[in-house]
Parts: sequence; structure tokens; C-alpha cells
Amino acid sequence: MTKFKLQTTLAGAALALFASSGTALADDDGATTTYKFGGYAKFDTMFSDYSDGTPDGNSLMRQFYYAPQIPIGPGTGSSDMTTDFQARESRLNFRVDHKTAGGKSVTAFLEMDFFTHSDGNEVVSNSYSPRLRHAFIKYDKWTFGQTWSTFQDVGALPEALDFVGPAESTTFIRQSMIRYTTGNLELAVENPQTFVSGGTRDLSSMPDLIGRYTFKLDGGSYVKLAGLMRSLKIQDTGNGSQEDATAWGISASTKFVLGNGNDLRAMVNFGDGIGRYVGLGFVPDGYIDDTTNKIETAESLSWFVAYRAVWNDQWRSNFMYGTNSIDYNDDVQAATLNDNASSFHVNLIRTVLPKLDVGAEVIWGERETVNGVDGDFTRFMLSAKYAF
Repeated sequence: MTKFKLQTTLAGAALALFASSGTALADDDGATTTYKFGGYAKFDTMFSDYSDGTPDGNSLMRQFYYAPQIPIGPGTGSSDMTTDFQARESRLNFRVDHKTAGGKSVTAFLEMDFFTHSDGNEVVSNSYSPRLRHAFIKYDKWTFGQTWSTFQDVGALPEALDFVGPAESTTFIRQSMIRYTTGNLELAVENPQTFVSGGTRDLSSMPDLIGRYTFKLDGGSYVKLAGLMRSLKIQDTGNGSQEDATAWGISASTKFVLGNGNDLRAMVNFGDGIGRYVGLGFVPDGYIDDTTNKIETAESLSWFVAYRAVWNDQWRSNFMYGTNSIDYNDDVQAATLNDNASSFHVNLIRTVLPKLDVGAEVIWGERETVNGVDGDFTRFMLSAKYAF
């Protein structure tokens, strides 16, 4: 019994050791390995009013602002305000940093949350499956695995209580890649996926090619410029033909630190056939021309601007506006596809304790298709978040 108790105590001590964020272990040869757990618990209350019908309970629009699912129509489906409570944004991650005695280092990082799935329900348990956000390895100047696309600037995203903020207007994509970083230059080959409207099957064979350069300014300010080249390839499931097209995009983003915690953030994206990278798939990369059976790419221009105002040590606000407009070669064939969207967000956040924030946010957004059918929504949300 004594031996069993001793083993149990040692096992418990080992678990506690590994569970402690920042725990470092040294090997006999002088190498060190550091283990870190992190994430946050977050609760959201959302009160939403839709101009034409309430989305299904498990739709993405009921989880966060998702422009492609703003209900549109003549307004006859309008209903009373809808209330949603959720804790699905809560997040867990685990990181391992290993450094050899010779100074070489390798990092592994895993992260998950509980968004986007429709397998749970609100009848009894609200059980939702975890989803993979990040899973990558960094060694020297190389990154292998799934993480934020090199075409995306996470640092420019506004501080929103909503999951993304001005989602229609920002680059937002995680995917597997091989990335090389040297100084302020990043070069990557990333997972290809052709996203074309119609009965098509993805046949992508060439990886997406991305480059990004960061211009560092005084006081933590910066400007990032990124370029993207893609080879789109599909099989039309209607007639079996294989079609391809070339797509490209550019993105410029910035964060200007204004002092006392205030900052200005902005991003502008322009390209032809970059729908998968911008606006959470608000627009496809293109569509199949009914006459030629060729891929007609969609041209997209999107941008947002956000201002962060720190009122004092405890209170701060964020004001953000974003918009996305699309240009198609043939408006008749693209009649039911999205033409434009925009949103405005404003919030007030209070830091109650270090890493514990509570706040309120108001969101207004609208969407319109090429044939002129439109809709909008207004949302008021309350959130509490504790990071660890």
C-alpha cells in the first residue's frame, strides 16, 4: 500500500509539473524542453435581429458574424429578436519548445476550439466536437503544418468581442503549408483548393504561392505587403470536362501605434480569383461560364479600418468598419452570387482583473447579391473572457 501511494504521489507530481505553463526540463546533454498549456474560456450572449428570417440554430451566423449567411429577401420572413448563449469560442493549446545544447531549436504547437460544428444541439447538453485550428512544427527558419496563411496578417485584426470582427473584408484562412522566413521576408507554398461555384470537383495540382514582406516602423508600428499566385483547376461534374485558370491577389495591412495603448489598424485586399482567402468565402474564386464551360474568376476589392481607444487602465473601445465588393464578367450568370457586404462594429471592454475581460459590442451588417436581393442584421452581444 505504501508503494502504491508513493507511485500515485509521484505520478500526480509529474502531471502537475507538466501542466504548469512554462515548465522546463533539462536533459543530460544540456538540451532543454519547455512545455506550455494555454488558451481561454469565453462566454457570449447574443441578441440578434435579422431583416429576413432567422438562420438555423446550428448555422455559422448564429455562432459569429458570417457575412455569407446574412439572411436576404423581401423582408417577409422577419421575426422577433433571437437570443443565443454559447461558450464555443473557448480555446485550448499546447506548445513544446526544444533547444539543443548546440543552440538549435524546434517548436511544436497544437490548438483547438469548438466552433463551426453542427453535431451538438441545445436540447440537453450543448455538446460540440473540438476542431483543429493549428498544428505545426517550426525548425530554424522553416514552418511545416497548419497555421495562419502567409497571405493573412493576424496582427492587423481589430479587437472584437465577435470571433472575427469585420469578417467580410479581411483575409482569414488557416491551412497547411511549408514556409521559409528570413528577416522580414516570408515565402510559402500552401495547400491549394479551387472554390468555384457550380457542379465542380477540385483537381488542384499546384500549391498556392505566397510572399510577404514586413516594413517595421518606430514604436511597434508596421506595414505588411503580401502577394498571392494560384492555379485553379476543376472538373465540371456536369459534363466531365477539366478546366483551369490563373488567379492572383495582393494585400496591404498596417498597424500604427499611437501611444497610450491607442492604435489604428487597416487592411486592403485586391485580386482576381482570391475568394477563398477573403471574407470567409464570401465570394467563390469564380464560376463556370455556361457558354464556354471555362472558369470565369471573380474580382474582389475589400478593406477595413479600425481604431482602438484606451480610455484608462480598465476601459477601452474599438471602432471598426469593413466592406467587400465583387466584379463578375457576366452578371446574368452570377445573378445569385454575392455582390457586396459591409459591417460596422463598436465595443466597450473592461479589464476586471489581469487576463479577465468583460464587454459589450454592437454589430450591424448587410449583404446583397448581384440580382439586387439584400438583407441586414443587428446584433448586441455581451462577453466574458479569461485567458490562461
